[in-house]
Parts: sequence; structure tokens; C-alpha cells
Amino acid sequence: MTKIPSGNSFLNPQRILHDLGLKPGDKVADLGCGGAAYFVLQAAKIVGNRGVVYGVDVLKSALSGLKSRLALHGITNVVPVWSNVEVYKGAKRIKDNSLDYSMIINTLFQSKDKPAMLREAIRITAHGGRLVIIDWKTGGLTFGPNVNQLVSPQGVQNIVVGQHHLTLQRVFEPGPYHFGLVFVKE
Repeated sequence: MTKIPSGNSFLNPQRILHDLGLKPGDKVADLGCGGAAYFVLQAAKIVGNRGVVYGVDVLKSALSGLKSRLALHGITNVVPVWSNVEVYKGAKRIKDNSLDYSMIINTLFQSKDKPAMLREAIRITAHGGRLVIIDWKTGGLTFGPNVNQLVSPQGVQNIVVGQHHLTLQRVFEPGPYHFGLVFVKE
């Protein structure tokens, strides 16, 4: 297999996914994967042929880019899914309670309906599975998204724990400009 690009300028997907505990055979989704799909590609490598990774995006151009990268690297365990993840049950190809890991990475800040996006991610996460949120830190950055778009770790926790009753398992720093949260669905 050729070397899969990792896109580690700000975040190192390979290191983060290993630290999160992804393993062969896991079922994973990256909601808002984008055309570069760095986390999708690295997750596919980790979960192997017994696992599956869903690369989900609302932009058909992003999914086209994902498909090109999959073909280029000979990756066969990724399912591109066109979906608006701000719509409950919008990712119809992914069954309720079916994934070991649902990830929203550098995407939540772009959402106009953050509670709806989180609800969709929780829907597809299996009982005992993990919801992983990585997004931009809210203070002190001189670059990145508009400050009005950012969501705080506490704001995410208020929705995920307060409204959906998942358990916060871990807070981590995936890189110098991002925060990371891992929730478990009981």
C-alpha cells in the first residue's frame, strides 16, 4: 500500500486515532469528512478489511475528492455517504446504534444547527461506542474560523451530556489550536 497522506499540519490523524483506541474491525464515521478526508484515510488503515469507515459530507465535491483518494490508495473499506448531518436520520445509509466511533472533526464550528448535528452523531453511535468531537479552541487564536462560529467545550458538553445523557470519558488536546472531547454512549 502506498503511504497515505496524514494532513498533520494542525492535527495528526494517525496519532489521534491510535490514542483514541481505534482497532481492527471497528466501525467508524467521520461526519463532515471533507475532500482531503485525512481522518477517513487513516481510520481505514487502522480498522482494516474487517472494519468499515463512513466518510460523510454534504458537499458532493468533497465526496468526489474522497472517492479519488480511495481509488489512488487502493482503499476498499470506506463508504462515502452524501448527507446533511444537521438532519436527524439524514445519513440514512448508517443504521441507528451501529458505530464504535462517530467523529465530528473541525466541522461543528461550521454548523448552523450544532444540536441537530450532535443528535445525528449520537443516533449512529452504538451503545458503548464513542462520540469524538475535535474543534477549534475558542480563545486567543489570531487565525482560524470567525470567533462567532466557534463552540466551546462546555457548550458541546451541555448538549451531549445535558440533553442526550452521554458520559464525558475524556478531555484531550489533539493539537495546539484544538480541543478534543470523547463521550461514551451508555
